Amino acid sequence: MSKKKKNEFISADRVAAIIKYLWIGFAAAIIGFILFVLAVSVNFLGLFGDLPDFQALENPKTDLSSELYSADGVLLGKYFRENRTPVDYNEISKNLINALVATEDIRFERHSGIDLQGMGRVAVKSIILRQSGSGGGSTLSQQTAKNLFKTRTAATQGLLSRIPGLKMLIIKTKEWIVATQLERNYTKNEILTMYLNTSEYGSNAYGIKTASNTFFSKDPHELNIQEAATLVGLFKAPTYYSPVYNPDNSLRRRNTVLNQMRRYDFISRSQYDSLREMPIELNYKVENHNQGLATYFREAIKAEMLKWTRENLKPDGQPYNLFEDGLRIYTTLDSRLQRHAEEAVQEHMKSLQAAFEKEMGTRDPWIDSRGRVIPDFLETAVKRTEAYRNYVRRYGADSDSVRIKLNEKKRMRVFSWEKGELDTMMSTMDSLRHYKKHLQTGMVALDPSTGHIKAWVGGINHKHFKYDHVKQGKRQPGSTFKPFVYAAAIENGFGPCYEVMDQPVEVNIPGQPSWSPKNADGKFTYEKMNIREAMARSINSITAFMMKKLSPQVVVEMAHRLGINSQLDPVPALALGTSDVSIIEMVGAFGTFANKGEHIVPYYIDRIEDKNGNILQQFTPRKKSAMSEEHAYIMLYMLRGGLEERGGTSQGVPWSLRDEGNEIGGKTGTTQNASDGWYMGVTKNLVSGVWVGGDDRAIHFRSWISGQGGRTARPIWVKFMEKAYADPATGITKGAFEKPDRPISIELDCNMYNRDRFDEYDFDSRTIDF
Repeated sequence: MSKKKKNEFISADRVAAIIKYLWIGFAAAIIGFILFVLAVSVNFLGLFGDLPDFQALENPKTDLSSELYSADGVLLGKYFRENRTPVDYNEISKNLINALVATEDIRFERHSGIDLQGMGRVAVKSIILRQSGSGGGSTLSQQTAKNLFKTRTAATQGLLSRIPGLKMLIIKTKEWIVATQLERNYTKNEILTMYLNTSEYGSNAYGIKTASNTFFSKDPHELNIQEAATLVGLFKAPTYYSPVYNPDNSLRRRNTVLNQMRRYDFISRSQYDSLREMPIELNYKVENHNQGLATYFREAIKAEMLKWTRENLKPDGQPYNLFEDGLRIYTTLDSRLQRHAEEAVQEHMKSLQAAFEKEMGTRDPWIDSRGRVIPDFLETAVKRTEAYRNYVRRYGADSDSVRIKLNEKKRMRVFSWEKGELDTMMSTMDSLRHYKKHLQTGMVALDPSTGHIKAWVGGINHKHFKYDHVKQGKRQPGSTFKPFVYAAAIENGFGPCYEVMDQPVEVNIPGQPSWSPKNADGKFTYEKMNIREAMARSINSITAFMMKKLSPQVVVEMAHRLGINSQLDPVPALALGTSDVSIIEMVGAFGTFANKGEHIVPYYIDRIEDKNGNILQQFTPRKKSAMSEEHAYIMLYMLRGGLEERGGTSQGVPWSLRDEGNEIGGKTGTTQNASDGWYMGVTKNLVSGVWVGGDDRAIHFRSWISGQGGRTARPIWVKFMEKAYADPATGITKGAFEKPDRPISIELDCNMYNRDRFDEYDFDSRTIDF
């Protein structure tokens, strides 16, 4: 055999051998890969990390925001770690679906979870052509798997995941496996919906509904083509392509998405040419607990719900999670009344603060009973702050560094009535001084027939003042406590027309000096007046006389029956409201008068549902009979005296609220030094309470007249009721209090004055109330 032929023979044999080995290698690779996939799927020897089980695939879990609703169906807020609210496929704009498929997975409808063609394209571009930015070839099914089951987190990794190159192969393999399982368990539309619901969009927006609301203040079905393209563009990198923080990048990315839609005929060339020239028009608003309606109320509900979730278990025996389980909390609050209440507070407190600052001038408002500025007030107050405690933990209580840090200026944003938030340089001590100079308020409105809280305002600005004066605060009620004294008198046989002399009253207290209160103006008329007029004019001497006849313990028992739960000291001075109570207690107690003597404990959660709408708990009112229907109606007549009797402390309520036969009961209250101003207003279907004062009792007007409840608190109630009556949607209407079915056993006409005599009389300027 010639050498040439021999070489040809050897070459042929060698080629055949190479081909043989290639086939063997290919088969081995296939078998090896299959074994590798099987090993990953069962997490062989714990080397690869766990995959979700079948039950998890059937019921994939994502963190869902719990939602808080008003009684009229308005979403008030959410509780979340990831702000996500799911939607169904039919709630998603077709523009969004088209943009998503065109950009992320054009063969989505044709593959079964793994796109071999796409993988081949990526391999050629990345490995052979070495092109960067060629993508990962992941299908939407794989990306959904990654979103749902966190396949790239440390918790899902095994021992082999520590090897860098192998780690990504294991992750991809897991996503392939889960993607094919998802395809077997869900329709294409369901997978698309899951992907949009589980993706992150930046700006604390998780899921397409939250993203649509955050960036465009729209629901997903309302998105137009360019808005849909903007949101789909965020999938590549939510921060880098954010239309808020990187608008130029976002615009380029949006146009890339639009071009993909043109390329695959979802939009025409002319549409593309037109849309690409349009700017991105945002209506951007990030949801947080410092914005929107009922901010203080939402925090109060949060505290209640955290307690509820600790005490209630899911069917699987695990406690509910407020931030993950998508609970729906339905409250008694009315969004329209809440808005009116917040507007009334804002309108009045802004002007009241200006008056307060004008009266104080350059002097600090923390003053003692003799009008002197309290020394070291701020130095004492700062020790109650978190900033002070942090510095003490870091440097020690006696270190000069604490004082230095407290006085070190830094950039901050502070609250201002006139200019909104101010960017400024302040130290901790500066900001404390700034905030302590602001007057605060709390307001609650109640439906007395149901016990439902309808409006709740805990302060002037939740972002800058977290303390809730409705839920957390208790202050002396002053003269708003007097109706409880007179309620005890009515129950013990004293009618509204019972007459008492306005003269000094001395009450002897064993082992203590005798108590003899003065009237608010320091004078006594030495004239007889009936107790209706005395309560209307808030005459201290007559209230003290009635307390002496009844005994403090009788009054304490009456107040507790009516709905006051706070500790009340059974002392004579209690007649003038010396024991601290909360606004919500006072509203509940006055509500007993309007509810025919039956007390309903005020409540604000109606029911709690799970994410599927199943009722987990329905709350029912707690009721008790506190006084007879007749006595309750007599007390409404007594309270009406504030508006109807000469010199009544509610004479400042405008006639526009009293027309059309509208009956109103009202009582002002002002504590010593005018540290606390109160107003309680009662109508046939709404009982409201307002408190105004400083965060500290030492903070108050220099003039007692300026700080009385008729000037600080009552105007808020007036504004609120004017808005409520003017809005038919609230259902709040004018009218008389409902009379008992049986005739009243005593005479109620105590020679009421003729309204016409006082049309032009300015009682408000002369009325003071202790």
